[in-house]
This record gives sequence, structure tokens and C-alpha cells, in this order.
Amino acid sequence: MPRGGRRQNIDAFAFIDELDHLAGVEEVLDAMERRLHRIGLETVILAELPQGRQRFEDVVLGSRWPEEWFKLYARNDFIRHDPLIPPVKRTLMPFEWSQSFYRGPDARAVEVLNRAAEFGLKQGFMVPIHGVGRSMGLVSMSGSQPDLAAQTKPALHLMALYAFEHLRRLVEPTGDEKQPLTEREREVLAWVAQGKSAWEIGEVLNIAKRTVDDHVQTVFFKLGAVNRTHAVAIAMRDGLIQL
Repeated sequence: MPRGGRRQNIDAFAFIDELDHLAGVEEVLDAMERRLHRIGLETVILAELPQGRQRFEDVVLGSRWPEEWFKLYARNDFIRHDPLIPPVKRTLMPFEWSQSFYRGPDARAVEVLNRAAEFGLKQGFMVPIHGVGRSMGLVSMSGSQPDLAAQTKPALHLMALYAFEHLRRLVEPTGDEKQPLTEREREVLAWVAQGKSAWEIGEVLNIAKRTVDDHVQTVFFKLGAVNRTHAVAIAMRDGLIQL
């Protein structure tokens, strides 16, 4: 816990508002660091997962890892053995990790965690990124002894989603403009914001679950969102829906 015993506030919505005025990768990383340091998260990296023969260093969107650790990780192709990567591929939900996260038979996986700890990356919070029609990615935040309070984790999750998408657009600009949502898409999204499942929304609107799923995927694409939480946050920010 931060000095003085008081939990520090991470204002995710203030961060999201600030992103609209940040036009550079380093500016985004600076804005993240100011908030992450309040709870002892000392480093952050945002990256897509390499595909095929891609190198790790070629898919990094932004990094505040210690320079020597970044070089060591890339040079030794640690991403192929990093025990945090399989769960990133399997789950949509963020998860905590520590130096004892993996104790299996893969000695290289244990080596990755041990070497990371040498550079102060002993505990952290990992946010998997599963985009629509895009490769997977991650936002990894870590430190020696972070204060990962339960009430802080949703804010970290939201910050990570927005930061990843903002950096992706800075690094890989498409020039595409957002398409407006139809009345039905907004209606479906409003029910999503209330926590309803696709089946429940279908029952309320008298449409098939598959049709609901199609609407949700279209909403993701139009808003540039990576999941339900991200889509709802964008829609609320832009006044498309209200709770």
C-alpha cells in the first residue's frame, strides 16, 4: 500500500478524457505512468502478440519496461516461453500475477519470471486484448510490490483497453471514421450496459440470440471497441446510451 496507508485513486475516466488530447506514444505512456505509480505499478508495456515469424519488438505499441530487460526479453525470444502468454490467449478477463505464478516443468518459463524479478517486475496486472478482426494483444503493468486493491482493478482494466486502442491507432493509423449505430444496435448496447446476456437480450427484444451476437459484433467494429466493457464506455462517453 502507498506510504501513509491511504489507497490512491485511479481515475480511469479522467485518463480517457486526457487521451483525446494526446497525439504521441510517449505522451500516452506518461499519462499512464502518472496514475500507475500511485499504486506501485512501476512499468507498463502494450503489445500485440507476434504472429508467425514476427519479432516481439516489432509488435510493441509502447513500452516503459527497463531498457535492459526489454533487450534481454527480445534477444532471448522470451515471449515464446513467457508463462503469462497462454492465459492471455485463453481468457478475456484481467488477472494478477507474481513471481510464483508458474512452477511447472518448463524451466525456460521459470527463467522468464526470475529474470523479470531481477529488474523489479515481481508482481503485476495483465489485461488480455481480444479485438474484433485483429490479432490478440496485452497490456502488462508490474512492479515490486503494487497495491492491487479490488476497487482499483476495474479502473486499470478500463485504462488498459483505451490506452491499447489509442496507441494502436497512433502506430497503425487507418483513417477510418466511425459509422453511426442504428437504433437497434443502440438498443442492444443499452441492454449490454445493464449486464444482460445475449440470450436475455434476445428474449426482451424478441429476436434470436445469434442476431443479438451479430449486432454486438457490429457495434464493436463501428465503435472500435475490443469488448463489451470498452463498447459501453465509448457509448456512454459519446452520449450514445445512458444508464
